[in-house]
Amino acid sequence: MGSLNNTGSDLTDLKEQVSLLRKEVSRISDEAEVRKVHFKYGYYLDKCLYNEVVDMYADHPDTYVEFLGSRYRGKEGVKRLYNGRFQQTFVNGRNGPVRGFLLDHIMMQDIVDVDPTGTHAWCRMRALMQAGTHKSVVDIHPRGHVQWWEGGLYENEYLKENGVWKLFRYRYFPFWHAEHEKGWSLTKENYIPWPTQTYPEDPWGPDEIIEQKMLWPDTRVVPFHYPHPVTGKKTADDDLRAPYYGKDASTAEAPLTLALPEAQSRHGAGKTWTSEGSVRVLPELVENS
Repeated sequence: MGSLNNTGSDLTDLKEQVSLLRKEVSRISDEAEVRKVHFKYGYYLDKCLYNEVVDMYADHPDTYVEFLGSRYRGKEGVKRLYNGRFQQTFVNGRNGPVRGFLLDHIMMQDIVDVDPTGTHAWCRMRALMQAGTHKSVVDIHPRGHVQWWEGGLYENEYLKENGVWKLFRYRYFPFWHAEHEKGWSLTKENYIPWPTQTYPEDPWGPDEIIEQKMLWPDTRVVPFHYPHPVTGKKTADDDLRAPYYGKDASTAEAPLTLALPEAQSRHGAGKTWTSEGSVRVLPELVENS
């Protein structure tokens, strides 16, 4: 009788272990898929395949891109940024590259966290861009003869729609720019002008202009979606700021945030979930309840 009881207990333990392993395998698989989605986005972006880029975004009404102090909201806003601003400016409206124009994005240092539902994910990733035109197209391309570097950070969210991982809330912070000949120490401030008009006044403009703006030599920290992996603490707001050397943090610009636009919310805000013994996402950023 005791042997039968032990067998039943062992079977229960085995089922629990199998269930835990399934969850872990699913999480690791989802993390890999999210990483691949972003890398694929980067490859399309490199070659100005903007139709393919737009198709990678979720159809969810809360989808948006935050870029250069503005937001492009919903799938229509996303189209306006990629098929409008970028496609019309860089490649004269075609879908694909034009001869002599370089726009390579190296994506790296990715940190991906998928929530327990397997339907929402965060990713922090660095981008290093080399861009410009070849001297042979100086008289053809509207940018003339230019070459520049760009470094930036993503703090993005991804959504699984109908079983497929898609881009959801994309926040890209261009951290620095540098002309190839001069380097970054001589880069003029506001290297890329901020948008000043919204759609429809600007046919390719954003849906809203926001206060949050950042360009070199501004060196504020892009907030982390995760707490410290050892202490479990969130980085203090003052430590995200960038005062002048020797000055107090209170004299610097306000810290950047990952706040949602008006009328959007997170149903799981305040919830804590762990994996591999640590909290994976700050409680205020948890999407699902």
